[in-house]
Amino acid sequence: MSPPDDEGALWYDDEAGPLVRAYTITGGRTRPATGQDIDLIAVIVADPDAEPDDALDDQHLALMDLCRRAPISVAELASEADLAIGVVRVLLGDLLQDGRLRVIRPVPPADLPDVGLLRDVINGLRAL
Repeated sequence: MSPPDDEGALWYDDEAGPLVRAYTITGGRTRPATGQDIDLIAVIVADPDAEPDDALDDQHLALMDLCRRAPISVAELASEADLAIGVVRVLLGDLLQDGRLRVIRPVPPADLPDVGLLRDVINGLRAL
């Protein structure tokens, strides 16, 4: 990365283009507005009735657009939007708080059925 030549110049990476710091995008926030961490494998779904408006910035609109196409995990969303995962979590928190998106959280492993029990059920069904 080459330093700026004068006071007002943007930092510039020859391969990536102009760089924008993550805290600039999130307004200095490091946690989602909802106060809850959003799991990487959580699936985000757009509210079909939520319409974008002028109050949203480009990054919020881009995330909404990606979520409208199909349900998408937070990790995939960060990759598709080309944003850091921490930035995506903060921006998603804003959209979740406004009711523009919904989150489908993964089932905790403790809540999943026991594999042994499932095998017993299958074996019982086969015995019929």
